Amino acid sequence: MLTLVGLGLWDETDISLKGIEEVKRADVVYAELYTGLWNGSVERLEELSGKDVVILKRRDVEERSGRIIDEARSKRVCFLIQGDPLAATTHPDLLTQSAKAGVETRVIHASSIFTAVAECGLQIYKFGKTVTIPLPEKTGGVLPESVYGAIKGNLSLGLHTLLLLDIDVENNKNLLAEEALQILEKLDTENLLRGRKIVVMSLLGSGKSRIVYGKIEELLKDGYGLPAVLIIPGNLHFAEEEFLELFKYVRA
Repeated sequence: MLTLVGLGLWDETDISLKGIEEVKRADVVYAELYTGLWNGSVERLEELSGKDVVILKRRDVEERSGRIIDEARSKRVCFLIQGDPLAATTHPDLLTQSAKAGVETRVIHASSIFTAVAECGLQIYKFGKTVTIPLPEKTGGVLPESVYGAIKGNLSLGLHTLLLLDIDVENNKNLLAEEALQILEKLDTENLLRGRKIVVMSLLGSGKSRIVYGKIEELLKDGYGLPAVLIIPGNLHFAEEEFLELFKYVRA
């Protein structure tokens, strides 16, 4: 049996009681920590569950998925995943492969960035396509036009755009909110964002989330904690606008 267990957003305390019980029953426990900036302790997670946790890198998951599924034929295999298990495309594929192999699966859900962003008052069902702003070195310094295209498409429909900021855990690199804002400025060839207020959210899941709302030129003058995301609001309901104004940028 293969069970995907969400670790939640911030640290080892975000895993559910159901998730911990599943880990305790497992014969083998794997974890991936490359899809986000996780602030937890693997050692503490092992103490809570009484199990050794094997950390997998991205290439391990991609190259060893078949072996993990074969292992799940005769053992209880638990796979710990940051956020919610099905938020990234890799993990639903594990379920597909398992189903084809006749291996039983189970999913234990957890908190995710895709729901946590509602903390800024924007309504979840009004979000359009989500995109990631890549690290400049991944694009050879070329501006990610597809990001701008997604923003433009969402705005044309009145929808909000969630912008995830790229990370490279293995090389200890992450795109800062300030860097992402600068990229958006350079991308804005049609002045879609000029004068438009956007949202910067950081430290989500920590219990001390930071939400700032303002124009790009105002937000560039600030610093933000990690991890962070940006949101380009579309058409705002009056209740959304009222809520966002509580976090408007005020220069110190």
